[in-house]
Amino acid sequence: MSVTAVTGSASGIGAALRERLEQKGDRVVGVDIRDAEVEADLATVDGRQQAVAGVREATGGSLDRLVLCAGLGPQVPDPRQIASVNYFGAVEVMDGLLDSLSARPGAATVAVCSNSAQFGPFEEHPFVLALLEHDEAKAREIASAENAYIAYGGSKHALCRAVRRRASRWGEAGVRLNGICPGPTETPLLRGSIDHPIWGKGVAGLDIPLRRHAKAAEVAAVIDFLLGSDASYVHGSILYADGGNDAAMRPDRF
Repeated sequence: MSVTAVTGSASGIGAALRERLEQKGDRVVGVDIRDAEVEADLATVDGRQQAVAGVREATGGSLDRLVLCAGLGPQVPDPRQIASVNYFGAVEVMDGLLDSLSARPGAATVAVCSNSAQFGPFEEHPFVLALLEHDEAKAREIASAENAYIAYGGSKHALCRAVRRRASRWGEAGVRLNGICPGPTETPLLRGSIDHPIWGKGVAGLDIPLRRHAKAAEVAAVIDFLLGSDASYVHGSILYADGGNDAAMRPDRF
């Protein structure tokens, strides 16, 4: 029986993944702001430390797999919260649990990013650079002066790069680390965007060749693949699961 910690386990993709893993007989330790084994607010430094400590306690320090699903959408009124949860709430939990993972055979981690990571001029944006420098105060300050789209897409872009930048160190520790970039997925986060007077128009305008949104269970299945032995040589990769949206927007880049 594998032991998997899942942040954002109470809803959306995290909940769908939890259901899938438990149906296979795996043990899941959920992390969320409520309705989870480990209740913690990943928007705060204390909450992230509480999450790491709670998972260590619940697993006895031996963790097979980690999935970082927790995130906020662009409809959240305060862009600073988006930066803190989507980026720092992922990388600090991820780094904090590396030691627990490194002792386990076949250990793997997946960070849930977003195909919106490539929707803007993010590479050299000051917000993204502040995130990658791990300067939360600066990132939050910049986010407060930007719109929520920059905060959301930029945080997911930075998270993709954080995964890639860790490939060497994590590989040496014997832990596979990958990211997944879902497109619009039927979750409460997406519903919040659709219902928003501004971001809803953006969702409606997306060119998705498969002509539908994903179901959370479909994304969970891809995460399950990345966690498992069939993906044993997949490491440091960012896998798009977006119905072809990224390909339609950027056909000559990959």
